[in-house]
Amino acid sequence: MNPQAKLLSITSLFLGSTITITSNHWVMAWTGLEINTLAILPLISKSHHPRAIEAATKYFLVQAAASALLLFSSMTNAWYVGQWDITQLTHPTSCLLLTTAISIKLGLVPFHFWFPEILQGTSLTTGLLLATALKFPPITLLLLTSPSLNPTLLTTMAVASAALGGWAGLNQTQTRKIL
Repeated sequence: MNPQAKLLSITSLFLGSTITITSNHWVMAWTGLEINTLAILPLISKSHHPRAIEAATKYFLVQAAASALLLFSSMTNAWYVGQWDITQLTHPTSCLLLTTAISIKLGLVPFHFWFPEILQGTSLTTGLLLATALKFPPITLLLLTSPSLNPTLLTTMAVASAALGGWAGLNQTQTRKIL
């Protein structure tokens, strides 16, 4: 990969994460998440292997669907509440849609099936970046909205993710998917 293109992608990842983490407005948070999605795609598909192209396509489709769901959640909340502030998430439908969108972005159980397939098609450093740094913006949004979200649903998803991750890892033979 061209060094200037790689630098631009890495810089865009930091910019997108910073925009999402520091925003108070739903549209700015969504913009930062979209910048992250578009910045990681060249890094996923930098090796012109069919598996890498498949991983980039899957990643784009899953993240675009989750971002659309997040934007729909914020628009629904703004329709009922009249504000686009992240901390003013009060409508129950918006809370459920946001929990679903963030769960998809994080790859939590029941929405986790895309994540091991993406990691299988990427290089080790890109997989590490996907599994760590790109999880901070959705986790930040989850923490900012946690007082409004259903604690039982969040606890159930957390326990299910830990249990299913440990249990499925016992049956896995590929180290990259286990990590």
